[in-house]
Amino acid sequence: MFRLVTLNLNGIRSAANKGFFDWLAAQNADVVCLQEVKAQASDLTETMRQPPGMKGWFHLSERKGYSGVGIYSRREPDRIVEGLGIADIDAEGRYLQADFGELSVISLYLPSGSSSEERLAIKFSFMERFIPRLHLLAQSGRHVVVCGDWNIAHKEIDLKNWRSNQKNSGFLPQERAWLSGVFDALGYLDVFRLVDQRPEQYTWWSNRGQAWAKNVGWRLDYQIATPDFARRARAASIFKDARFSDHAPLTIDYDYPFDR
Repeated sequence: MFRLVTLNLNGIRSAANKGFFDWLAAQNADVVCLQEVKAQASDLTETMRQPPGMKGWFHLSERKGYSGVGIYSRREPDRIVEGLGIADIDAEGRYLQADFGELSVISLYLPSGSSSEERLAIKFSFMERFIPRLHLLAQSGRHVVVCGDWNIAHKEIDLKNWRSNQKNSGFLPQERAWLSGVFDALGYLDVFRLVDQRPEQYTWWSNRGQAWAKNVGWRLDYQIATPDFARRARAASIFKDARFSDHAPLTIDYDYPFDR
């Protein structure tokens, strides 16, 4: 069984102080995808670079304390692809791909558009320019799984207060339609929903009010995969017994050989 974890850390140093690496040591994960590392290379401790039994690779933002993605693996990748080759996107550290044999695991941090109209425009620009890469991967004949914070709740079931959020970034009609296109036009599958169709399964909660305590959340974190790989999923879980971030870790087990 191949265990794949994804988590938006909201800062690797903050998550470390909240016990993330102690938790990770007990997970028996094969690959871990990280988003919002919020660090420069010089900020990373040895444990952050190489947790016990694993090695890390990172694509960090040029701006300090902002964005950045990473991948931990128990097995050395055959190839690492850092960035999309698009200068303004890559400057923010949003895409990291690790290839293991016929499998490509990607850590993705799609921009949030909630802070301003300018950032929303940047989000839509990213979405438009990301589709060709997703199409290329889908047509490659490889198993592909894109893990991370997509910053979009796909359907009404994927957030608590969907009625009041239809004009807010993260649940805009055009964002949801774009994600539907990733599934319907490009053929990817939402792996979590293959395994778990229950409502109120969220991965992010606002720090305002009592959102966490009342489970007023959004499902923004996904493992989105090519069909053959997606259908190998056997179990999925969202860890909520402790908080390392404003997001929760999403773990999915796949019936797939992954030699360590």
